[in-house]
Amino acid sequence: MGPEPRDLGSDSQQDAARLLAGSLPADVPPQAGPLAAAAAWWCAGRGWPVLPLTPGRKTPARNCAACRAPGHTHEGCSCLREGRWCHGFHAATLDRDVIERWWGGNPAFGVGVACGPAGLVVIDIDAHQQPLPERTRVLPGIAIGDGVDLTGLASGFHSLAVLAALRGALDPAEDSATLRVRTPSGGMHVWYRTRPGQHWLCSTGSGSGRALAWQVDVRAHGGYIIAPGTSTRAGTYTPVGPSREPALLPDWLVGELERTGHLVAAHQAAPSAPAPAAAVSLTRPAPRAQQAAGAAGGARRATTAVLTGLLADVAGCAAVREGAGFSEKLNRAAYTVGGLVAAGHLSHGEAERVLEAVARVARPGQERRYRPIIHGGLRAGSARPLSLGSRR
Repeated sequence: MGPEPRDLGSDSQQDAARLLAGSLPADVPPQAGPLAAAAAWWCAGRGWPVLPLTPGRKTPARNCAACRAPGHTHEGCSCLREGRWCHGFHAATLDRDVIERWWGGNPAFGVGVACGPAGLVVIDIDAHQQPLPERTRVLPGIAIGDGVDLTGLASGFHSLAVLAALRGALDPAEDSATLRVRTPSGGMHVWYRTRPGQHWLCSTGSGSGRALAWQVDVRAHGGYIIAPGTSTRAGTYTPVGPSREPALLPDWLVGELERTGHLVAAHQAAPSAPAPAAAVSLTRPAPRAQQAAGAAGGARRATTAVLTGLLADVAGCAAVREGAGFSEKLNRAAYTVGGLVAAGHLSHGEAERVLEAVARVARPGQERRYRPIIHGGLRAGSARPLSLGSRR
């Protein structure tokens, strides 16, 4: 069990109340630290563990130098035990002293909420300028006949509205009974509370894995959402409508999320009680991980089996564009694969090929980001040969 949220100071409560009443000016700059701190207090007061975001950006505050070293992960990291913000959403906390230190000493930090420990599912509706995908990807799993005119369907608002209409349900973007937050890019975050015993996976609506609808992402276990009141260089995340609390996830969305593969099996689910440094992997071994492991053409069957499980976490990052811990997961995989290379289970060339294959799936077009991680992890791991019968 993590620490219980304490009573917030009256000043912070007043700031948060004003912030979340919709009175936040539209031109609040990214440096508006007191408002971000108020948002952190407001979220923690509702039992939602918070983490600091890099000033002006949507990404978690950067790890310390020790935590960026090849082979280092959040598991057993002293930074988390000592209240430092390394390792993204794994560091999310309800501890008042930690929150006061983080935002008091860094007032330009934004605020993220770890969705899983908070018991939240957030429907992230995008409004990006993208060409319409093929019909099978507009509403995954729902056939749209060639006779249906899709002219004018241009964003996640449209695809989600179509899905809701097909189910005879209220469009979440119009659901005034729950907390809705307008994003700087013109999209919307629709916040819902999960039901007891149900745990959901993240997804990207424009990806090729599980998805609810085109340009509609799902933020849940293994991810975080940006808190209302946070400002980036693009603008401020601002509540809209009358509600400032998440409603219970509607029955029809429960059914749609289960239909599209978002439900976590009970044995995989993280505890519902939030913990400041909780770390649970919720990524199922994916076919793409098996395919990447197969890229190590000379590897024996036992090595391929090990690689499949090892790479599943990296492959799962394809479902979450931000906040999935991609760099850390790839670093850990490269470090362990380096040990396999040193033990003679596969060649260095095979190791690079298998790691690049899965990294390319998870973060296409980001070679300049993932290749240094692969090289550094392999180099560090090669100093510790790994037997297939041992655990790293």
